[in-house]
Formats: sequence, C-alpha cells, structure tokens
Amino acid sequence: MRFYIFAAFLMSLLPVARASEVPAPAARLPILEARMDDFSQSTYNREVEVLIASYEKSSGHRLVPGEKKKVGLKIYADSGPGMATPIPLVKAVIVALEHRGFATEDIFLVGLNQLRLRMSGYLPSLATGKSPFAGHQIYVLESGRFFDPVWFYDSPLPQRFDPIFIESQTKDVANTSTKDEDRKSFLATPLFLDADFWINLPVYTDHPTLGVNGSLVNATLWNASNTARFFRSPANAPAAVAEMSAIPELRQTWAFTLVSLQYYQYVGGPFFNSLYTVTEPKLWLSRDPVILDSMMLDRINRWRKLSGFPPISEEIRTLEFAEMLGVGSAQTKTAEIIKVGM
Repeated sequence: MRFYIFAAFLMSLLPVARASEVPAPAARLPILEARMDDFSQSTYNREVEVLIASYEKSSGHRLVPGEKKKVGLKIYADSGPGMATPIPLVKAVIVALEHRGFATEDIFLVGLNQLRLRMSGYLPSLATGKSPFAGHQIYVLESGRFFDPVWFYDSPLPQRFDPIFIESQTKDVANTSTKDEDRKSFLATPLFLDADFWINLPVYTDHPTLGVNGSLVNATLWNASNTARFFRSPANAPAAVAEMSAIPELRQTWAFTLVSLQYYQYVGGPFFNSLYTVTEPKLWLSRDPVILDSMMLDRINRWRKLSGFPPISEEIRTLEFAEMLGVGSAQTKTAEIIKVGM
C-alpha cells in the first residue's frame, strides 16, 4: 500500500461533514509525568526507567526485542545547539532499552541534518572523532539514503481543509517547484520498516507556519524528503503534518513520545534564541502526540502573553486537523496527567 492511496482516502473523508464519513475520535490516552530533581545523567536514567516501566504496566506492552530485534529513536537537532533533544535523555532511553534486551548495535538514532547533528553533539566531533553514541548507527535523512520510492506522501490538493482562507494564507508566497515536486514527499523507512518499534524524542519551539514544532512535526515533516514545499505554501503544512501523522504504518510502530521540558522556546522558533526559552523539571510520556502538542501550545501562549507577544495564530490548525483524523485529542481541559516516581 502506498501513502498516496491513503492520502486520497483522507481527502474523500474531510470535505463532507456527515458523521458517517468523519473518522472516529481517538481514545483518550494519558500523559505520564515524572519530576526531575535536576538534569543530570543519573536523574534522567532513574526517571526515564520509571516512566517506561509505568507505560509497560499500564499498556500491557513490554518494550522488548521482537522479530526485527531493532528499535529506532527519532531525535531533533534542527534548531541547532541549545535546542536539541537532550543527550542525557537519549542515553537514558538507550540504557532502559538495553536493560530490556536490545543490543547496543540494534538501537539506532534518526536525525535530519548532518551539520546540525554534529553541532549538537550527536555525530562524532571533527576535532576528536568521538561521539557519545559509539556503537549506535545514526541515520542522517538528508543524505537521501533512507527513502524508498514506494513509500511517499502525496498531497495534490491541500486546499481541502480551509477553502475560505487559502488565498490569504498563501498570498505573496512564491512557488516555483514542478508539479511532481508539489505532490510527493518520500518518508524515511527505517523507523517503520526496520524496527520493531520507535520512540519519538522531540524538543518544543513555536513555529510561524506550524504553530507548534514538537511531537507531530518531528515524526512527519522532519522525517521526510521534499518538505520545504510546504513552507513555500504555508497553508499546506498543517494539513501535511496531520495526514502524515495518521499514516497507519507509521502509527503502528510508533510506541510513544517522550519529551523533556528541560528547555522549550516560545518566540522566534524554530531558530534557537536563548532569550525566549523556559525550563520545567518534568518529563512527559504519552502515546498521544496531539495532546502533548496541545499542552505545549498552552504553555507557549502563556509565556508569549507574559512577555507581551501575541498568541500563536488560531488559523494554524495543525492540531485540529490531526484530531479530526483520529491521531489524538487536542482537548487539554480534559487531559489526564498521571504522576509517577517521586
């Protein structure tokens, strides 16, 4: 099955409001929360283990090697140093997976850009040749070696979500790409073809086109080729994120999202600006990426208001679209937060 078939199916659902044609709402999934005494490696190791053990107990699903005996970690480093997935968090997840039977060489990391991965400390230093992840493969997606021509996302008519505002949203935005470039984004296959399951490890910033740059975006646009086209036509990007996050093959192997609030940014993203970052001593784990992004949207808007900035535009409907497709819930007032650990 190719992704463009699935995308076409979604297009047939969304323009009509009849209840029989709207995807069923996703089941409400909780957020597991652990508090951090500090951000040391030992604290990360302890609290990540507590979170994963709590997830296994509540879900009945053990994170042990399956048929493929491999697991992928989708990291984020595209804002550069200062706003990348914390290395101690990744190391703690690796320790927890090794305790559950995964061999070191069978735990791989997936990132987008070679330069930013190197600057953020994931790839070996050019000066020392050393890496904190010796023994682990790190797949750099922009190398082009991890895309399969069979698996792609096709979006010929992204106007379907918002025909009223589409013209104003794309006004004065140049688009010089070819018709084929406008249609196809190839998805990186290691996470859903090579692994028993994968874990999403995003970092949160605001984003002028997507609203929130976090769990959904790290799993979709930052996990595919030819996604710059969505930013040339900004109205297309929220629809693309929602549809890609609903692809069955991607969802089936996506175990959960685990995020550290060691730092997140509320203005100026996705480019790192230390003046607009916040720290909270918390870790969150959930199988629902939409509720995590929605909770962070509330936080981002709260800090924007306190600092005299306007909130994220309500016309950016990424989370609403994802909720429509059954990916998760955007209803933060009814979110269930379960505190674990100390």
